Amino acid sequence: MDLGVSSPQLDEPSRGFSFQSDAALDMRMDQSQSLTAADIVNSYEEKALIELLFLYGEEKFSKRIVRSILIHRDTIGSITRTHELAKIINQAVPKKEPGKNPATRTFQALRIKVNEEIEEVERSLPIAFDYLNPKGRLVVISFHSLEDRIVKNFIKFKMETDLIPKYIPIKASDIKLSSAKKIGKLITPSTEETKLNPRSRSAKLRVIEKVTD
Repeated sequence: MDLGVSSPQLDEPSRGFSFQSDAALDMRMDQSQSLTAADIVNSYEEKALIELLFLYGEEKFSKRIVRSILIHRDTIGSITRTHELAKIINQAVPKKEPGKNPATRTFQALRIKVNEEIEEVERSLPIAFDYLNPKGRLVVISFHSLEDRIVKNFIKFKMETDLIPKYIPIKASDIKLSSAKKIGKLITPSTEETKLNPRSRSAKLRVIEKVTD
């Protein structure tokens, strides 16, 4: 499972995923769905927007950004363009990270919400695991900490077994066995790979093997 988003879609300016080009604030992977990033930015109440940016974007300045968005909504009107939103965020964030646009985390949070990326990962991992035969392996590449945390917790859950205190008389056959085992350590891209493909820099690969049905 490669949980990365589609680069060709991200690189298409008209899809509104990036603040690099000015476009409608869209961000839908599936163009047939109705919800867009503009709908969220312009309709969500303050608390919901703050939670969204904090949880999905891990944005520490979420309150400042949301307040600026609400002021813009009240005084100027709806936010419909990527550059428009990026400008609001840039003005709201007091401290800039070197080499990183302040709008990065907010745009990530909106994209994740619009496309239900977290829900898709949570739904698909157990389905993929169920399709495995014993000794079959599930290999997952994640690209941000939210996804990786879900993958880690899923692996931990599948590796759980009964914790029996010492010296308790119980037959081995009665102990619940783990349904999976972890294969190898976390794999991250090499320096050479990140030079060739900068988007791989945040990739994390984990492997789990099914032990029993």
